[in-house]
Amino acid sequence: MKLLENKVAFVTGASRGIGKGIVKKLAEHGAQVAFTYRSSKTEAESIEKELKALGIKVKAYQSNAADYAQTEAIVNSVIAEFGSLDIIVNNAGITKDNLLMRMTEEAWDEVINTNLKSVFNVVKAAQRQLLKQRSGSIINISSVVGNSGNAGQANYAASKAGMNGFTKSIAKELGSRGIRCNSIAPGFIETEMTHSLNEEQKKLWLENIPLKRGGTPEDVANLVVFLASDMSSYITGQVINVCGGMQM
Repeated sequence: MKLLENKVAFVTGASRGIGKGIVKKLAEHGAQVAFTYRSSKTEAESIEKELKALGIKVKAYQSNAADYAQTEAIVNSVIAEFGSLDIIVNNAGITKDNLLMRMTEEAWDEVINTNLKSVFNVVKAAQRQLLKQRSGSIINISSVVGNSGNAGQANYAASKAGMNGFTKSIAKELGSRGIRCNSIAPGFIETEMTHSLNEEQKKLWLENIPLKRGGTPEDVANLVVFLASDMSSYITGQVINVCGGMQM
């Protein structure tokens, strides 16, 4: 059963990891997909080729989501190319971890701009189209540390907490126009980023997860599909954990 037939999705930061999993799952459920990447051109072209083989309309755009002018231009291009915009997934994100005493202003600004300002950029640029349609599902990929905080990740945790506040505010602003906005907060998801951890670090993570395993990009992508579909038409303003019970 394809839940997203005839819908158009726009996903930021989708050439690797969770974003890549989201794009593939949206396509599998029938959505036409536009996605952005910042520097991983080879990976983006590979995804584009793979999804086109499924008979899905897909296009990759190189863009810095933290730059408003670039983002506005890309969103306008997507609307012109695809004709509508039904699903937005704000996934672009980076980490620059360090204890506050060693964290530079540059590291703070880059994480906040990439992870949080990018969400403002995309939603602001797309808002007119969503209001015109009187429909749309905005899905922001947050993190469990946006709720719990984490030593050495003050910038990252602040960006994700800010995203959750943004989500709830936009849900209240746009709900009367049929536009929904939710956050997904992944926990320990096994991607290229986590592969760099040593076995001891992974063991410490798993000890705190009731399901005793790391999550996969598909675990997150499955929830994205649900929130993007009409099956979740009465769900908005929520922050939903995908963490194997690490936070309850």
